[in-house]
Amino acid sequence: MANLFDKVLEVLKEDQRFFAEDGTFLRNAVYEAAMQMDAELIRMLLSNKETKERFFQDIDGTMVFDKVGFGWVINNRQFLPDSYTRFKNKIGLADETGELISGTGKVELVFPYKDCVLEGGQTREDQKRQEIFYNELLATDEIDRLLFPKVLTNAVLYDVDGEHVVKEIKEDDNLILRGNNLFALATLLKKYEGSVKCIYIDPPYYFRHTSATDTFKYNSNFQLSTWLVFMKNRLEIAKKMLCKGGTIWINISEDGMHYLKVMADEIFGADHFVGTVPRRTRSGKSDVPFNFSQDFDWLLVYTNVPDSQDVIGRSVERQYYETDDYPGRPWRLADLTKQTTAKERPNSYFTMIDPKTGKGYPASEKRTWAVTRETFDYYYNQGAIVFPDDYDFLNITKPYSRKFKEDDDRSGKLSAVISDFQMQAFLHDVLNGSKNADGNTQIDELFGRDEFDYAKPENLIKAILDVASSETDIVMDFFLGSGTTAAVAHKMGRRYIGIEQLDYIETLVVERLKKVIDGEGGGISNIVNWSGGGSFVYCELAKLNQNFVDEIEAASDAKTLKDIYSRIVKSGFISYKVDPSMINEAADDFEELSLDDQKRFLMEILDKNLLYVNYCDIDDEEFGISEKDKAFTRSFYREG
Repeated sequence: MANLFDKVLEVLKEDQRFFAEDGTFLRNAVYEAAMQMDAELIRMLLSNKETKERFFQDIDGTMVFDKVGFGWVINNRQFLPDSYTRFKNKIGLADETGELISGTGKVELVFPYKDCVLEGGQTREDQKRQEIFYNELLATDEIDRLLFPKVLTNAVLYDVDGEHVVKEIKEDDNLILRGNNLFALATLLKKYEGSVKCIYIDPPYYFRHTSATDTFKYNSNFQLSTWLVFMKNRLEIAKKMLCKGGTIWINISEDGMHYLKVMADEIFGADHFVGTVPRRTRSGKSDVPFNFSQDFDWLLVYTNVPDSQDVIGRSVERQYYETDDYPGRPWRLADLTKQTTAKERPNSYFTMIDPKTGKGYPASEKRTWAVTRETFDYYYNQGAIVFPDDYDFLNITKPYSRKFKEDDDRSGKLSAVISDFQMQAFLHDVLNGSKNADGNTQIDELFGRDEFDYAKPENLIKAILDVASSETDIVMDFFLGSGTTAAVAHKMGRRYIGIEQLDYIETLVVERLKKVIDGEGGGISNIVNWSGGGSFVYCELAKLNQNFVDEIEAASDAKTLKDIYSRIVKSGFISYKVDPSMINEAADDFEELSLDDQKRFLMEILDKNLLYVNYCDIDDEEFGISEKDKAFTRSFYREG
């Protein structure tokens, strides 16, 4: 492949369009020329035997240019490799090629974390555009035990009496889990598969452009394909978590919504797409592109059942009457007409006579009775028809149907949620009562400082849980952030599972939920009459190579990284792609790399299958799992 790259470069040097005055190769200019089938470029490639054989195919005497294959070569990192790429190749870490997302089977491990103060050397907020993130895509052949269930450690129960060491987890315990959410989801799958009623996530957004007004403290300079792989890996597991009739609500920005919609259709099925809900994020800005202020983000909603099933709805509040003729059987009125014409249902187009008074009530030609001439007596004798003169307290002018409360309770049918402005309560919450500033205010009130920017407000999560879950249902959020989903679920009597990786899970999420247990009065507390109580269990995935990851991110000098390098090699927990015989030989080359490239390299040589301790290795003494953690982990997996 290297010879091919050299040959392509040699051919391209014939055209000055592809090189700057200082000799810099203009990769994008070549790529654009290829995509536009530039005649001069094609002539040059045809004039060379090697490039002609590589990029052209003879079809019935016509040479056809493989512009996609040529574009791949031009954009491949091995073409004009930098010092870092040469160093990687020296010890065996080859670069990956690109494929269609749907067919790659790749796994995205690390990604910039949303709503957080970044680590890994960043010291100021304004550095977020330059910060290096060590995200990595793993190919299928690199994955061995990557998504095996993991060991759990440091389990603590929090309730109204404080903090307690916990030896086992109970079926109705709420759970806050710290760790990479991909590994955490795979771990939870063993226990909670098919059990979750509602998932809400607010993942890192994809941005086409970065700007000073980005509302999240993370670097958005990532390829769209990488972001989609990141989302795909997690949504595929999340789908398995949903119980029958469960829903997942994905909060997403304008830039990424349509790309994600296409991929999510493939994962959940286009026929399982419930709908799109807008959320107002702000009240408008003037300094915006095209002078158009985009003030919304969006919720994509999916389920796992056909559209004939009611997966979303509100509890129906109806007025019932109690009368002497039906003791102990409250009833209500319902429409007795049907949206069919006299021509469509001639048997339902008749004058209905009140047997008691003899008064007649003719049907409408455009909307006939819901009963027929033949069935009228049956329904009347069952008490299913009410006439205007039957009760003095009724103010009606035509016959109605009688529905008994016992039948309503038995059916359990919920009222529909309308996705336009007619649905006053739901749309008021997501269009007017769920702005980013509202979430900020709630965090400020809880902690007295700007601890976490752009947390989602409690009103938004309440609006979703109102229509997508009931008390005791399990709610999940695997991008937990500031803990809003868990806090709202706790106050609303739902069970919940929250996943977060960063340090603020302890300083913010756990502390916030402790305040909820103590009866804090912010957010939705007054609306739901929250006064405190309940409990939750906090635990962590047991780290192995993840400890090295944390150290690498925090390192700020070459000496520290050199020490980490030495300990990684000594541990033996390195990638199978690394040639051990080349490690010592490459030591001097490693020191020549920039600090960022040194960090990136160390991240890549770690065996990602061993970021956390696998459950199957729980008794391996090398991993040092305590007896307490062993007991808790086994209780989690219902063993021991």
